Amino acid sequence: MKELFDLSGKTALVTGGSRGLGEEMAEGLAEAGASLMLLARREQWLTPTVEGFRARGFRCEGAICDVSNPDEVESAVKRTVESFGRLDILINNAGVTWGAPAENMPLDKWKMVMDINLTGAFLFCQAAGRVMLKQGSGNIINVASIAGLIGTLEDGQHISGYVASKAGLIGLTRELAAKWGRHGIRVNAIAPGFFPSRMTERILDIAEAQAKAMAPLGRVGREGELKGVALFLASDASNYITGQAIVVDGGTTIV
Repeated sequence: MKELFDLSGKTALVTGGSRGLGEEMAEGLAEAGASLMLLARREQWLTPTVEGFRARGFRCEGAICDVSNPDEVESAVKRTVESFGRLDILINNAGVTWGAPAENMPLDKWKMVMDINLTGAFLFCQAAGRVMLKQGSGNIINVASIAGLIGTLEDGQHISGYVASKAGLIGLTRELAAKWGRHGIRVNAIAPGFFPSRMTERILDIAEAQAKAMAPLGRVGREGELKGVALFLASDASNYITGQAIVVDGGTTIV
């Protein structure tokens, strides 16, 4: 059974990998033997994480990257291949949100959310996909959200851009899975429910109570609960799974 989850000899690139859920998922892959390329927007977050992973004996590199910039995306993928010789796993985790009622949302903020959450993920899928197509193998995991499946309540958060971007990311996941499956590339998504994070800290008091009330398990996500899901999708344990959005939400979307 251990062999199914062994990532020894594999290389993973993780966007938004310097802290929070991205760091957690990257840690899980490294613990299973993968080499890491972590990407982030800010040096002060990236460097301590890379150094911390190296101190634990993990092979890890890091780079600053704006995921909405095509040149920086290409450079990050190229650097990954130059550093480790291959690229086996891509986790598109970088994401932002902006809160405003749809009727009042500034167009520039809508574009910002789309550029990072959807276009950025596409650019990395595209650049990494070229490498994986040449290899004849690869594994892409897009971090979506249950917001891309069900939206939000009328008295809940105003995040129309975020909802639309995550719904689009799930659609992109399915399309790429359909197109690249015969080339040895699997593409799946993780759709988390409410997890306390940097993105949610400003609305934690209100949103956490609402999320607990909506979830049959009666709580929000906890630290470490995405690590196993990411490892499962990145490993041979999920070899016959592609084009799926794995929901991790305590049952919120079933009621």
